[in-house]
Amino acid sequence: AADKIGLIPQDFFAELCEQIIQHLNHKIPGVNTAELCQRIQTSGVEINIGDLAKIANILSFLFSTAARNNLSTEELITTLGSAGSTLPKHAVQVIRHVWNEQGKAIAVSEDARNVATVGQFVDMKWKLGVAMSSDTCRSLKYPYVTVTLTVADPSGQITDKSFEMTIPQFKNFFRQFKEMASVLETV
Repeated sequence: AADKIGLIPQDFFAELCEQIIQHLNHKIPGVNTAELCQRIQTSGVEINIGDLAKIANILSFLFSTAARNNLSTEELITTLGSAGSTLPKHAVQVIRHVWNEQGKAIAVSEDARNVATVGQFVDMKWKLGVAMSSDTCRSLKYPYVTVTLTVADPSGQITDKSFEMTIPQFKNFFRQFKEMASVLETV
């Protein structure tokens, strides 16, 4: 991973580190690695989203472990060096700066110590469509609902999950949401 980190320009690496700290502080639901990867690629750097996601996971582990162990900036940098880390100098400088400025703010309550194993809802988009025809049927006129859920997984990676429902499936989906809403009103 160290060689891939070396490819990322310092400003993008700093942005990634800051987003991870914000995620660990529960200020943002996750890190949009797809959007960041696209911007890095647009700047002329060859990196794929899988590698960037791995780097984000490593940094998230690094910062959360440092917070859990209440490490000072110097202790974190010393630990990185003693672990045989071959991180590029600019990356170590960014980690030092970000941890020094924002690291102490990471909440280390008992709840934060137990890493969540479920994702977090970020956004939902939907659209109504009508299938007009297909290669096997000339006149379908079949309505459907497409739903796209934006979710941040436990590590903070933001992903979109899309699915289609028939109208009866959507009515059942809607009925279940109404049921949840009525239960929530009693709480």
